[in-house]
Amino acid sequence: MTAGSHPAVDRFAAALAAHGLHPEIIWHEESTPSAAAAAEALGIDVGAIANSLVFTLDGEPVLVMTSGGHRVDTEFLGRALGGTLERASKEAVKEATGQTIGGVAPTGHPAPVRTFVDRSLARYGTVWAAAGHPHTSVPLSYDELLLVTAGTEVDVEPAV
Repeated sequence: MTAGSHPAVDRFAAALAAHGLHPEIIWHEESTPSAAAAAEALGIDVGAIANSLVFTLDGEPVLVMTSGGHRVDTEFLGRALGGTLERASKEAVKEATGQTIGGVAPTGHPAPVRTFVDRSLARYGTVWAAAGHPHTSVPLSYDELLLVTAGTEVDVEPAV
């Protein structure tokens, strides 16, 4: 597969360009469907991976951009958001984002998806997200991630 050869990646790149952003989208030889796989492929700390996880909040799809070093505590975050947070099915992920699990980008979806961004990602100068396909990664700053997602900063698990 070559760079720019997938419609979901093209939509993502166009969404970034609409914000004046043109980062290089990295295409990996192997799929990087998990934060650990992406971190290994990029040679970075797993915490710098901005994992795109789709949940439902009281039945409506939401995107949680969480650090690869965290697990989303659905009870904790659901309470913080004032509802019930549950993992979305692979079909719901595809319907909401137009992308498959393992390659969900922060933006470039058929319609805007309410997004929450893990505050812990702010400690990294660069965070890496999928770019619409499981073989892709893209570097963004935390502020760029907030911008392109119109995301709300949250804690995804209780402080220790």
